[in-house]
Amino acid sequence: MERQTDLLQPLWRALVVFRVLTWAFACFGVWTRWDGIVRPYGAVLQMAVMGIWTLISSYGYSRRWGRRNTRLAFADLIVTAGCMYATLWAQPLIDIRGGASVLTSVWAAGPVLALAISRGRDGGLLGAATISLALLSLRGVEHASKILSNVQLLLVAGLVVGYTASTMRQAGARLREAIAAESATAERLRLSRSIHDGVLQVLAQVQRRGTAIGGEALELAQLAAEQEVALRTLMASRPAVGEGGRVDLCGLLLPLATTRVDVVVPAGQALLPAATATELVAAVKEALSNVTKHAGPDARSWVVVEDLGEEVLVSIRDDGVGTTPARLDQARADGHLGVSQSIRGRITDLGGTVTVRTAPGEGTEWELKVPT
Repeated sequence: MERQTDLLQPLWRALVVFRVLTWAFACFGVWTRWDGIVRPYGAVLQMAVMGIWTLISSYGYSRRWGRRNTRLAFADLIVTAGCMYATLWAQPLIDIRGGASVLTSVWAAGPVLALAISRGRDGGLLGAATISLALLSLRGVEHASKILSNVQLLLVAGLVVGYTASTMRQAGARLREAIAAESATAERLRLSRSIHDGVLQVLAQVQRRGTAIGGEALELAQLAAEQEVALRTLMASRPAVGEGGRVDLCGLLLPLATTRVDVVVPAGQALLPAATATELVAAVKEALSNVTKHAGPDARSWVVVEDLGEEVLVSIRDDGVGTTPARLDQARADGHLGVSQSIRGRITDLGGTVTVRTAPGEGTEWELKVPT
């Protein structure tokens, strides 16, 4: 939040300068029209109230508490509208509708800009509409055409400044994500070096010694090998969170690697909607579960991710005993949920396609293709 405020700080500073300069301009306007004002000391009182509020609002906009929420901006809108009606202290309503100036002048645009900065385009439009209605009520509906240019300027200012503030806010969010990802990557690399120089070396030594000794030590060697693979997978993993509510499929699949499962992913991210990625990972897990159950005790698996642009292709291949397509069709017909629902059903619901290739003694390969 603090970085986001810092990015918008130049706009807030510009608003403070605008507020002070336009108040001075309004005071100058009263001075130049002094002889034409019916109640000049009412105008002085109005300028004094505007000056006090300019100091209060400028101080608030210069502090984080005044920029973190929209309460000050809404208060500014209400007070400014009240100051517009305070013109009645100096000029009768009939004179205003006859052409006399509303003494707030351009100063009245301040809350429009404040709401645009704090709430974006919608806030700017709300502020512009409120000030325009106040101006219209003073001038009268019959003179609406005379204030049309003022209304247009207020709307344009609210839209442009609101769009600028929203763009800067989004840029700030992306900057924070990039900084967080960079920090996480640096920390992961530091930990990876420490693990590689310490724990992995010990696990590799235990695996070699256990394999050489044999017997009961062989089981210990196997456990050490599995933990070594798990640690290497953790070291190679990367954040799964992407941009715009999308996630990196590669970051979700890398933890599936074991001593019998190799996961191969592209160098870049393969971004998918979160729900799509979750269902696709579940289908991959079911395919790997089928390898464990049916491919044989020594079967190995390979999971390969390919980003095809508008589609993502995930291949799951094993070197197990294999089967025949007819047996897969029969399993689906018999209601075995692993093939019919956990794999095919999930991918079909995502608008994707499933292709399976298998033969006795040649293993099985699944190709899961989903749109991005």
